[in-house]
Amino acid sequence: MSQADHYSYKVYADPAMAERFDGMRFSGPIGRLIADTQEAQIAGFLAPTEGLRVLDVGTGTGRAAIALARRGAIVTGVDASAEMLDVAERRAREAGASVTFVRGDAHGLNFPDRSFDAVVCLRVLMHTPDWRASLRELCRVADHRVVFDYPALSSAAAIQAVTRRAAHVFRPSVEAYRVFSASSIARVLRDAGFEVRGEHRQFVLPIALHKRVNSEAWTRRVEGLMERAGLMGLFGSPVTVVAARCA
Repeated sequence: MSQADHYSYKVYADPAMAERFDGMRFSGPIGRLIADTQEAQIAGFLAPTEGLRVLDVGTGTGRAAIALARRGAIVTGVDASAEMLDVAERRAREAGASVTFVRGDAHGLNFPDRSFDAVVCLRVLMHTPDWRASLRELCRVADHRVVFDYPALSSAAAIQAVTRRAAHVFRPSVEAYRVFSASSIARVLRDAGFEVRGEHRQFVLPIALHKRVNSEAWTRRVEGLMERAGLMGLFGSPVTVVAARCA
């Protein structure tokens, strides 16, 4: 299979998918909770954001890029899908946010070394054909910090990843994402001259369950109990990581 035939490229090269993407991922009380929590976490990891040069890799419909631009960052958004970028540009105009969107690939970013203060990459490594090459590229173009997320090997997402890989054999459009161990992430970062400085885990129970219950109050209460019981640090997912360049 060529890289262009990989589902992570083909699925998002569909105008209809681009139009409904945000509704699929971030609608309803749990979708909004996911989006708002991650936005606040990224802003905290990158603070202060005023004047910060940020590259958002795999920007999709521009959600993170627009949020950072509205906080004063100078943002460039990159995505392999022209269809997703069309939606991102429209959303940025509607939000009154100044973002430069360009087409590009996480495996080979067309920017010089250390050309951005920080690089953000959300929901990409779990799908990209070569996650190690992609993570190395994020580190290469970042001068100081890299923020990215991944589903944890120790979480409920690992079960869904297995079922999706099985389904992908019969339905190639199924997104057969991977899960990660913290040690595998740390090794690639270390080889690229970076180290983890912080992380945030959001859910112990499966996101699908939270969306089925469809109650932010219930989710906050149950996940709060899980965190107080010490389970979040062991089984929480997705994991949002901030890594910094070593001195």
